[in-house]
Amino acid sequence: MPVHNVHERLLPMGAAEVGGLIDTLSGGDSDLLWPHGDWPAMEFDRPLSTGAVGGHGPVRYTVAAYVPGTWVRFAFSGPRGFHGFHEYAVLPVDEKRTILRHTLSMRVTGTARLTWPLAYRWLHDACLEDSLDRAAPGTARSRWSPYVRFLHALAR
Repeated sequence: MPVHNVHERLLPMGAAEVGGLIDTLSGGDSDLLWPHGDWPAMEFDRPLSTGAVGGHGPVRYTVAAYVPGTWVRFAFSGPRGFHGFHEYAVLPVDEKRTILRHTLSMRVTGTARLTWPLAYRWLHDACLEDSLDRAAPGTARSRWSPYVRFLHALAR
């Protein structure tokens, strides 16, 4: 089953400032993009760089490609049945506005054909909206649905 999922936010910042957010990924408390307060932290076996291995919670991946300040792609290695990638990209609109886009593109096989639509998809969408909220401080925070709150509590 193919999955293509995109989340993006138009930010009132230049591309260099938005790209700087990507560069902080997996930086612990100094990570300005990943919502590590409410979700499992993004962690790698070394600083963000091509070949770094890690993930967040049960979702595992390797940094497949990284262009500092511009783009990072993660290739899935888990959970079983996730085949593809997710990535953040900085897309300049003009000097003062930039789109920050997260794309997930994969096919799911085996039990992931059930776990993706029943659980992972909902948690993924909420986590990514929380991430984009962190990129745009001062904007209204995304709200979790009752089902996401239930799944999130169950996962903890």
